[in-house]
Amino acid sequence: MAPGKKSGKKLEFRNTALSDALQTQDMAAVAFALRHGPTVVPLMKPGPRDNPLDAGEVWTFRDPQTGDVALLLFSDAAHKPETLPPAVGLQSPAWLRAFLSAHGETITTVFFDLAGPHPLQASPADLLAALDA
Repeated sequence: MAPGKKSGKKLEFRNTALSDALQTQDMAAVAFALRHGPTVVPLMKPGPRDNPLDAGEVWTFRDPQTGDVALLLFSDAAHKPETLPPAVGLQSPAWLRAFLSAHGETITTVFFDLAGPHPLQASPADLLAALDA
């Protein structure tokens, strides 16, 4: 390939192993998928165009009644509801661990594929333990 030319390979915003694990609700498989593959994260605004793995600002949900903060993660960008900001980032297991470590006291819960097809809820502490296993 000539210098300066792009490979033409399109980046896929999904983690098939995570989708499969959520379908069976198998926590060991979810943990494995999180340790070995990316996670789709909703963003307030897109990251740099030339580096889709570099996220912009992560979007979280704050419950107006309780003030609780939820992090919404997706196994596939296609599972993100249209009502959320349109931008997504594809984040590594190391990024997810660092983000949860930095914000785990603020985030009260993490939802995977909130609108389906196979939603799952976990605490930041449980996810950190899964990433460290």
